[in-house]
Amino acid sequence: MKKILLLFSSVLFLSLSAQKKGKDYSDIMKSNNIYEINAFLRDAHPDDPRRSVLKPRVMELMREYIKNAHPADQKVKDMQEMLALLKRRPSTKISFDEMNAIIKQKQIAKYKAELASKEATDKYTPSNAQNTYVINASTNTAIPNAEAEEFNMLMAVTPVEHKNKTVKILNSLFDNDPNTKECIVLIQNKSDCNIIVRMEGVGTTKYRLAVPAQGENSIVIEKGQYLFTSLVCGAQYASQKTVQRPIMVALGSAAAQ
Repeated sequence: MKKILLLFSSVLFLSLSAQKKGKDYSDIMKSNNIYEINAFLRDAHPDDPRRSVLKPRVMELMREYIKNAHPADQKVKDMQEMLALLKRRPSTKISFDEMNAIIKQKQIAKYKAELASKEATDKYTPSNAQNTYVINASTNTAIPNAEAEEFNMLMAVTPVEHKNKTVKILNSLFDNDPNTKECIVLIQNKSDCNIIVRMEGVGTTKYRLAVPAQGENSIVIEKGQYLFTSLVCGAQYASQKTVQRPIMVALGSAAAQ
C-alpha cells in the first residue's frame, strides 16, 4: 500500500511540476498583448472556448497596430503575415514542412529575380566588403580577420560562374524527387562580420560558402552527414548535421541552429 501511495505521490508531483513549467494562461482573457494572445492561440486546445473571444481580439489589435505604425516599422510586415494566417486558420502556428515550403518559395523568387537581372544587365558585381578586422567581444578590440582574403576570393566569382550557380540552385529548389543525390543549404548570417561556413563530409567531400555580414547565401551539396564549422566574429561555431533535404542554418544569433 505504501508503495502505491509513494508512486501516486511521485506521479502527482511530476504532473504539477510539468504544469508549472508550462505557460500560464490563467489571465489571458484580460490580455491585450498581441504576442501573448498569439502564443495562446498556438498552444491552446482546438476546442478551448476562449478562442472565440481572443482570436477576433488579436486580429483587431493587429489591424490597429498596422494602421498606427510608422512607415519604417519592420514589425508591420510580420503583423500583416500573421493577420493573413489568422483569416485562414485558427492560429499562426505552422508546421516545419509549411515553413520549409515558405522558405523555398522565397528562395525561388529571389534567385529567379537575380537570374533575370543578370540576363538583363549581363553583369554581376559581388560584395566588396572586406572585413579585414573583427571585434573581440570580450576585450572590445579589433583583431585581424584571418579569413578576409579567403572570403574575398570566394565572393569574387565571374558572371558565368555566378549564373551557373544560380541555375543550379534553382534546379535544386524545383526538384522534388526524394531520390536526388543533392539538395540546397541556405545560410543566414545575422552577425556584423563576413563569415565562411565550412561543411566537411565523408572522405574528401568538403564545401566552403562565403556569407556576407547581415546577408545570406546558398549552396547545393551532396546529401549526407556533415560537420558545419565557422568563425563568427571571432567565436567558433561547430555543429553536426544530417543533410537529406533542404535546410536553413542561422548563424550570429542566440538562436543559431
